[in-house]
Amino acid sequence: MITPLQVTARLRVPVDDTDHVRGPTDAPVTVVQYGDFQCRYCGATHQNLAEMLRQRADVVRLVYRHFPIANVHPYAEAAAEVAEAAGRRGRFWAMHDWLFEHQDQLDPVHLSLGVEQLGLPPDEIGAEVERQAYADRVRRDFVGGIRSGVNGTPTLFVNDVCHEGGYDLPELLTAVDAAASG
Repeated sequence: MITPLQVTARLRVPVDDTDHVRGPTDAPVTVVQYGDFQCRYCGATHQNLAEMLRQRADVVRLVYRHFPIANVHPYAEAAAEVAEAAGRRGRFWAMHDWLFEHQDQLDPVHLSLGVEQLGLPPDEIGAEVERQAYADRVRRDFVGGIRSGVNGTPTLFVNDVCHEGGYDLPELLTAVDAAASG
């Protein structure tokens, strides 16, 4: 009997200082998430990743990369660009959290209100998104995801190896603990 060759996907674009990182830079475990702010599975995973970071604060760092699936999620690219605009102002993670907590409100009017709620300039950010000032950054993340074998969201890499398990908290903690001890 012939069995198909199974290849584990690996992260092809190393984490660098342009990435959005939460957690200690010297953490023994790095989790890279390719996500889409409008994806409900990413939204469900968001809380589990936050709790994973809380419970393993000295062990793991989280990297977020954009993978907007625009043909399914019409507001995903604009949401990613809003997050980048907020990041340029030192507020990426605050905007990231707001976007996942308000996934049903990612239309332009609500995005502008979210920006304002975070104390950021909605007119400036709206103009930057309108002219697609951060489209290259979002596209770079997306292409890096494709190169790494990402074909849906969320996709996680634990220490550069694609996480094949589930996204509930116990499975994430198990994956992080195994990577930390291995």
